[in-house]
Amino acid sequence: MSEKTENTEQVKEKKVGKKSIGSLFNSQWITSNMNFFLFLSFMAIIYIANGHWADKTIRNIDKTKRELRDLQFEYKTVKAELMHKTEESQILKVAEPLGLKISNEVPQHLPSVTKNEKENKK
Repeated sequence: MSEKTENTEQVKEKKVGKKSIGSLFNSQWITSNMNFFLFLSFMAIIYIANGHWADKTIRNIDKTKRELRDLQFEYKTVKAELMHKTEESQILKVAEPLGLKISNEVPQHLPSVTKNEKENKK
């Protein structure tokens, strides 16, 4: 008989446990905590939106890094081409079909006349 009593007590304890859990989720409790549920929903939406925004920002940063790297390569290429084209030998090659040559004569110095010198001569 004691075994039956123990079994019935265990069953009662289980039922009491189930009733207490069921009583937590009744409609009155849910409606009284509606503001909290709305707050949690709002926070979940903000959390998800923040994740999407962070992903978008990271993608934009990566895109900008790639563009910067491409522009740096282009800059270095153009600079190297310019340095090659401005070498004396390259300039001579371009000027030769135009009939321009390097002069072997020494350049003549032309004296400059200032305003004061003009007034003194008058």
